[in-house]
Amino acid sequence: MTQTPQNTKKLFIKTYGCQMNVYDSDRMADALAPHGYEPVTDMATADLVLLNTCHIREKASEKVFSELGRLKELQAARREDGQDLLIGVAGCVAQAEGEEIARRAPVVDMVFGPQAYHRLPDMVAKAAGSRHLHPALRKPVIDTDFPEEDKFDHLPAPQKEVVIKRGLTAFLTVQEGCDKFCSFCVVPYTRGAEVSRPVRQVLAEARGLVTGGVKEITLLGQNVNAYHGLDEAGKSVGLGQLAYLLAEIEGLERLRYTTSHPRDMDDGLIAAHRDLGILMPYLHLPVQSGSDTMLKAMNRRHTRDDYMRVIDKIKSARSDMALSGDFIVGFPGETDKDFEDTLKIIADVGYASAYSFKYSTRPGTPGANLDGQIEEAVKNERLYRLQALVDAQTTAFHASCVGKTLPVLIERKGRMAGQVGGRSPYLQAVHFEGSTDLIGQILPLEIIGTSTNSLVGKLSQAALNNSDISHDSTRKSVSVDESRVA
Repeated sequence: MTQTPQNTKKLFIKTYGCQMNVYDSDRMADALAPHGYEPVTDMATADLVLLNTCHIREKASEKVFSELGRLKELQAARREDGQDLLIGVAGCVAQAEGEEIARRAPVVDMVFGPQAYHRLPDMVAKAAGSRHLHPALRKPVIDTDFPEEDKFDHLPAPQKEVVIKRGLTAFLTVQEGCDKFCSFCVVPYTRGAEVSRPVRQVLAEARGLVTGGVKEITLLGQNVNAYHGLDEAGKSVGLGQLAYLLAEIEGLERLRYTTSHPRDMDDGLIAAHRDLGILMPYLHLPVQSGSDTMLKAMNRRHTRDDYMRVIDKIKSARSDMALSGDFIVGFPGETDKDFEDTLKIIADVGYASAYSFKYSTRPGTPGANLDGQIEEAVKNERLYRLQALVDAQTTAFHASCVGKTLPVLIERKGRMAGQVGGRSPYLQAVHFEGSTDLIGQILPLEIIGTSTNSLVGKLSQAALNNSDISHDSTRKSVSVDESRVA
């Protein structure tokens, strides 16, 4: 697929799951843009639909097949009108169940894993080229190999106008895959072994994003703090060192990263949190359980005490650090005592937020074959208790921000007239009344209240005294839930 088509074609990508899939979807669009594909928001108008799937959640594959059933009807309707619709399934479900997808859903033209989307233009060309064949002779293009070449070396840089359209914040994948093999997780089987992008490549993409107007970048990886990219001299660089290099990019105001593993939270990265104001004081560091017995069964390769030592180091380096975590309840063999140990570690750490899940089996993972599967009613009760504790901590953390002045990146206008909002350093939504002229700025906001999912602010006196901000552009602050803001 080397020639740019004369007529623009329409591309719709539905993204499931994590931030890395959001990034991957953007890069798929970048790969297809030189070949005449323009993203649209209405699936019914698309010439090409891609489902970028995630295998982490329960019944992930069934959700994909359900969506493919709807797409089959859309494809049939398009053909009745003399048009066509190409359909592709990408991501982790595609990687894990490529042949099964092709067997169960003949409507699919392409099935490809996370390591293959740099070859997407060729796959589209091949699939389109076989459309003239009788359905019995037509076979989907399947690409689920783990290639030797680095996909990032073959992807075009995002065009400046595309970056501008995507907004003030952006994801940037620096690491993929995982070597930890936690017994509940499919990532090593769907994303492969740990691979880190070269430093030069990461810095170049970051500079391009900033040139396009991005002010905040979130570095992504299945195990992002295991980053070990090579510099120009062939020396391995850790995530902490990478943060120092990124901090030198003029115009980059904020830096985040996710998701991390406790075993890879080294002193260099902790020092970067101490030294770099650009590195936000918010860390997502999953522990999964507070029980050493469960941590061993999960193959987490750390103990409760190991985790707490890391937490102590982080808080010593930066006292205002807010922490987030992941928790699994009802893992096979979990006793009441094991669960109480998890509640205790939550109480001891004091999380600003957390994600919690009931354990569900993933075919092909060691956990799926363990004895001692927990009854659903027990999982439900434990999850309810854990979430009640975490919710109380989140509420307390939000309340502790009242009376403080926080720098907020103003990202968007609200649905209510005269309102704008953004994110605090702790990733909280913050809303206040003000002009849309403020979007794009990082402003000191006095936090005057909280709502269900957000903070309520007003421009601080220091901001009002700034000659660049008109007093006429601000109004009395108003409390609004995050869900009410676009």
